Amino acid sequence: MQQWHAVYTHAKGEQKALFHLIRQGFEAYLPRYAKQRRHARRIDMVSAPLFPRYLFVYFDAESTPWRAINSTVGVIGLVGHDGPPTPMPEGIIEEIKSRENDTGLVKLFTADRFKRGDSVQVTTGAFSDQIGIFDCADDRERIFVLLQLMGREVRVHLPAEAIADCA
Repeated sequence: MQQWHAVYTHAKGEQKALFHLIRQGFEAYLPRYAKQRRHARRIDMVSAPLFPRYLFVYFDAESTPWRAINSTVGVIGLVGHDGPPTPMPEGIIEEIKSRENDTGLVKLFTADRFKRGDSVQVTTGAFSDQIGIFDCADDRERIFVLLQLMGREVRVHLPAEAIADCA
């Protein structure tokens, strides 16, 4: 029975391992997400592995010559104990794939988990640790939060990953 298996790769070698596994005829998957990168006073979004140093391969451990994966360029080895590799729990990879947007990047945040008036906590940035009220979300995965600053309520525009449920 075909199942997904995790592959451990060299540091920053996920893309190289993916290329060589596909070239060998394996069905491989490297989930990616949009990551914020700061460089030279600029902030931009880049595609990055969702699980650094890991990717996933779909095969039947009973009938596929899976040991070839361990000697693939960029791969350190299949995840598992001594013997055959340990398969991923069923449905995990399908769930990750279902969260991909039209560019193939996994959407990490869904604003629909918050509704207007919910208490949220800012987790990063200049307003870190501030408690605010969720107002709304826009179509670019950014949200509006109402914060109490200097004695008045201020509407702040934040990246979606900068807020969390208020504990």
